This record gives sequence, C-alpha cells and structure tokens, in this order.
Amino acid sequence: MVFNTGAALLDAIVLAVVSREKEGTYGYKITQDVRKAIEVSESTLYPVLRRLQKDDCLEVYDRQFDGRNRRYYKITPRGEAQLELYRSEWRSYSKKISEIFEGGAIL
Repeated sequence: MVFNTGAALLDAIVLAVVSREKEGTYGYKITQDVRKAIEVSESTLYPVLRRLQKDDCLEVYDRQFDGRNRRYYKITPRGEAQLELYRSEWRSYSKKISEIFEGGAIL
C-alpha cells in the first residue's frame, strides 16, 4: 500500500479484527487477518496489541494449544466503544476522501 497507516487506523483495524471473534483470537491469526487489509509486520503489531491492552480495549488470556500456551486477545466493552468511534470517524473521513478522488464537492 502506498499510503501510510497511522496509529489510530492500525488500532481501528486490530479492534475490528479481534471483535469478529466472540471468544477472542490469537496474535498470529490477528496478524494474518490484518494483512488482508494492510501490510504489517509482527514487530509492528504486537506493540499495538500491548497498547490496546494497556488502554483497557483488549483483555488477554492464555489457552493451551498443542502443548503450548497461546495468547488470546478479546475486545472489552471499552474497546467496543472505541471501535464504534473509529467506525463513525472512518465513514465520515472515507466519504470526504472519496468525494475528492471522484471529483465531487468538498464538504
């Protein structure tokens, strides 16, 4: 992607990906799902997950998988509220950008 991805957009994408799984999802799967939208490395993603956890947007728990612990991330009520704010902002922002690209009026 030629456009830079800011921290807020990356947070929004991660929250959206995690919110799709009611019981939560694990780091590697989050990375793979995020990569469907933007190119991101694990070294970029894990600090985002830690920050969202610190901000009480994600809760973390471990679960056994093939004899190992796998860390899972689950969206919290605060994370859901933040995601809704991001969705609202994204709708407004993307509408304005699309209008500019398509030659429409600038609001």
